[in-house]
Amino acid sequence: MLNPFIHWIEAKGAAAPWLFLALFFVASFLMIWRLEAMSAGGFEGTVLGTLVMPYCSGMGNLIFAFILGRNGGNGADVMTNSLVNNVTNMTLVLGLPAILWSMNVLPKKKPNGKKSKAGGKAHELNRLSLLLTLLAVLFFTGAVWAMGRKGRLDFNDGLVLVGLFLFWQCFHVFEVLKQNARQGKSVFDWMLPVNLALLAVGAYGIYVSTDWLVGWVSNIHTGFISAKHLGWLSGWLMVLPNALLAFYYGWRRQPEVVYTSQVGDAHISIPLCLGVFALYHTMPMPAFFHLGMLILLGSTLVHIFFVAVFGRLPRAAGIALVVAYGWFLWKGLLG
Repeated sequence: MLNPFIHWIEAKGAAAPWLFLALFFVASFLMIWRLEAMSAGGFEGTVLGTLVMPYCSGMGNLIFAFILGRNGGNGADVMTNSLVNNVTNMTLVLGLPAILWSMNVLPKKKPNGKKSKAGGKAHELNRLSLLLTLLAVLFFTGAVWAMGRKGRLDFNDGLVLVGLFLFWQCFHVFEVLKQNARQGKSVFDWMLPVNLALLAVGAYGIYVSTDWLVGWVSNIHTGFISAKHLGWLSGWLMVLPNALLAFYYGWRRQPEVVYTSQVGDAHISIPLCLGVFALYHTMPMPAFFHLGMLILLGSTLVHIFFVAVFGRLPRAAGIALVVAYGWFLWKGLLG
């Protein structure tokens, strides 16, 4: 149905890659736009970031894994894509808002040293939900690291990883239903089908643009923008909408959404994307697999510590995370 549109873009010659990049971003922002509408309809705070946002911000990674799995692509590129995505989210994308704005999950005390009981309770619940989500990142990453120590992920590993993700999502679906039942409201209003339809349009736009861009880069064999760095390039591309989302909510002083959008997106890449590809083909591990896993596990522990003990990510920790990301780039690309 879209073939004439795709052929029209391809006919633009050297401008075609830029036009498909534009399509990728337009589709991503369409999903973010409807995400905002859904947040006003019952998917709020931590639940919004954990249950809805990951599918919007992580759709590109999931489609990338599906395309390479369907076409018999290199599984190491899928692992690289997931590691680049997750490490960038957990270090750079969370570190920069902590440097620029306050990342206080708990509200600041009033001048008299007291907190609002209602506001304090809501923020404390957000912190507990965030800690649970961070622990899930730690568990999922540890599971992949344990499975990947043999040098590959096979079909059985894929079944386990997809099963873990589905169980985690079922848990959050019931959390949404319980929360809205307590508050006497429902997320299933008349706009829900419209929002889901627009999200589907956005997802299809991401699929079309990602499919074309993967094929284009795969046919380039010299230079940095080439098949050799497909995993890195795709990982950075798919982080960009998520990073803009984080900066937007950071600017709005909603750190719990900044946090859970990035942490929730990590669940799409690990374990879902890896599991999806492993169901198609055996996935070999890239050379920097252990390095990426160690940085990801370490940064997750840093977040758990500061959120649990202080209720916030301090500026110094944000700087340390950004430095860790620079080390990841240096060792991963040049090491």
